[in-house]
Amino acid sequence: MSRIVPKLFAAELDGVNAELIEVEADLNVGLHSFNIVGLADKAVNEAKERVNSALKNCGIKPPTKENRRITINLAPADVKKAGSRFDLPIALAYLLASDQIKPFETKDKIFVGELSLDGSLRPVNGTLSAALLARAKGMKQVFVPEQNATEASVVRGIEVIPVRNLKELIEHLEEINPIKAVPWTAVQPTYPESLVSFGEIRGQAGAKRALLVAASGGHNIIMTGPPGAGKTMLAQALTSILPPPTVEESIEITKIWSAVGLNTDSPFINYRPYRAPHHSSSLVSIIGGGPNPRPGEVSFAHRGILFFDETPEFHRDVLESLRQPLEAGRVHVARARKSLIFPARFQFVAAMNPCPCGYFESRERECRCAGHEVSRYKKRISGPLLDRIDIQLEVPALKIEELQRPISAAENEERPMREAVVSARRIQAKRFKNTKPRIFSNAEMTSKMTEESIRLEDGAREYLTRILDRNFISARGYYRILKVSRTIADLKNSEEVKKEHLAEAFQYRLKHE
Repeated sequence: MSRIVPKLFAAELDGVNAELIEVEADLNVGLHSFNIVGLADKAVNEAKERVNSALKNCGIKPPTKENRRITINLAPADVKKAGSRFDLPIALAYLLASDQIKPFETKDKIFVGELSLDGSLRPVNGTLSAALLARAKGMKQVFVPEQNATEASVVRGIEVIPVRNLKELIEHLEEINPIKAVPWTAVQPTYPESLVSFGEIRGQAGAKRALLVAASGGHNIIMTGPPGAGKTMLAQALTSILPPPTVEESIEITKIWSAVGLNTDSPFINYRPYRAPHHSSSLVSIIGGGPNPRPGEVSFAHRGILFFDETPEFHRDVLESLRQPLEAGRVHVARARKSLIFPARFQFVAAMNPCPCGYFESRERECRCAGHEVSRYKKRISGPLLDRIDIQLEVPALKIEELQRPISAAENEERPMREAVVSARRIQAKRFKNTKPRIFSNAEMTSKMTEESIRLEDGAREYLTRILDRNFISARGYYRILKVSRTIADLKNSEEVKKEHLAEAFQYRLKHE
């Protein structure tokens, strides 16, 4: 009669999602050895020493005192296992195999956690993904380090058990001293703490209007203007009027940040992220990848803003790599060993000077650049990339009178802009409530959805045809103009897209076509 091998469940991160891993333990006659099999990396193999010390310091007989062959199997064997999150299930599997703990039901539980040498648990990355996996697999409980419990508790329908140390967990599993589950945590989305508010920016009424449209529909925007015109401040201020993310969006954001441990300051990301990488950043840091593929800045900015300052100074391959995420809202990272898809539905905000010195066509200062230098500088942003940017804006230099003029009460009030954006997004949420896959803004519409959601008033279609005949607009540009006009109509609470809505959408694009 074959002996029953204890089997527990753990979770391995596959990109930003979790994959179910079976942890089995077997003790056989023979000289002492402790082996972990199943394509484990160095961090997983080092679990042997952590488990030994943790059990010994908790007053439990460790594997080193067993004069038997101990084998831990992590299945499926062809999936690479990385990190220290397997310490806890390995220790429990050993205790079950050596009959040092009373048998308990394992098929409805997932265990994740790194063991300290004294038996306490350290936090690990990706606990939200583990909780989502447990719910998807119909499991009832997920056991996580106490520091990770708040993060995992936002998942409905799963009991999250916070574990401080191994000894407490054993007493819980043996029903001696049960650990109280963490109650479900409601998500309260909010505005981020913005470095700059629109009330601090003097003048630039046209730019503020364009950013209001961009925030209302989730549209990409590029700002061109001389140094000191306020392009960076405008980009930073955009976060202060973007609507708080929905609960669903917040979970998406947190899952990405948790997978790489970026949520240490706050266990749950309930605001839209703002990422502004330096122009010297590498392709892998922006897009993601590496030997063990991990997300890049485009994924960390998911459902938020990715800001490129001095855009032409970024490496050409970095800029061209933005084409796929800007179009599809995700990044497909293909490597010889593994192929992964990372979410990357961000709002792209770019800023650039009109030439290397920054004063091309300026009335205040003379441009020192030769004609070929200006042309080469502008060509660093290719036509296909520019075609994916909905709003292309000229930001003029501020005059001294504007800087010295006191800010009026109307200019300093940010609330009306926030309310306008929230109202427009509410209209869009109603419009897209039955879409699959779910979308949240006009910028995410497909061409088919764009045609279905736009109703042109009498005369608007004729105006649209006349403008298209006079100007070269690509098919992609055509649909992006329609999307922007739909957002402008939403700001006016208009069911029909009118001639003036189309005219404003055209003015944001025609200069660069």
